[in-house]
Amino acid sequence: MSAKVQIIFHSMYGHIFRLAEAVAEGAREVGATVEVYQVAETLPAEVLGKMGAVEAKKAFAQVPIADPKRLAEADAIILGTPTRYGSATAQMRAFLDATGGLWASGALIGKVGSAFTSTGSQHGGQETTLLALSTFFFHMGMVIAGVPYSVQELSKLDEVTGGTPYGASTIAGPRGERQVTENELAIARAQGKHVAGIAAKLAQ
Repeated sequence: MSAKVQIIFHSMYGHIFRLAEAVAEGAREVGATVEVYQVAETLPAEVLGKMGAVEAKKAFAQVPIADPKRLAEADAIILGTPTRYGSATAQMRAFLDATGGLWASGALIGKVGSAFTSTGSQHGGQETTLLALSTFFFHMGMVIAGVPYSVQELSKLDEVTGGTPYGASTIAGPRGERQVTENELAIARAQGKHVAGIAAKLAQ
């Protein structure tokens, strides 16, 4: 039985979108049905322009906006967000704040939850952001999955790279100038494959 996976992300300069694509690739490798959504942007266009994010956002403008009510349709939910002071962005938190009805009805109990992130610097809060997102999964009664150390790219030491056992990650640079590396994409694909595989087993 294949799993239904929803990947829901917020991306400012495209790094999280690239990871979302890789996570989706990995999930599809094991036969999962994958849907990719972005959360609604809450910043006005004027502010996005001053941040230099308008052009970058055009690359994924076609991705549909996530509907919190549809989370219940998935067997696995994988969240992607940049880091803001060691936690998720306000845009992602606003999306999660709209899931109270799902919590009240227990609609996500037993589903698989996972997350990935990006930071502006090498030690900019990747782990804390992923752990902060885990509280959402715990409160919803979900089963949390990360990236096992059987994924050899986690142990790569000959280059600067993101990637944690809590979830895939990338280092975007202070101005979003660094691109996602192949090692980081490989970890993201492995995460998608791992999460989808667990979800398929639980859905049997």
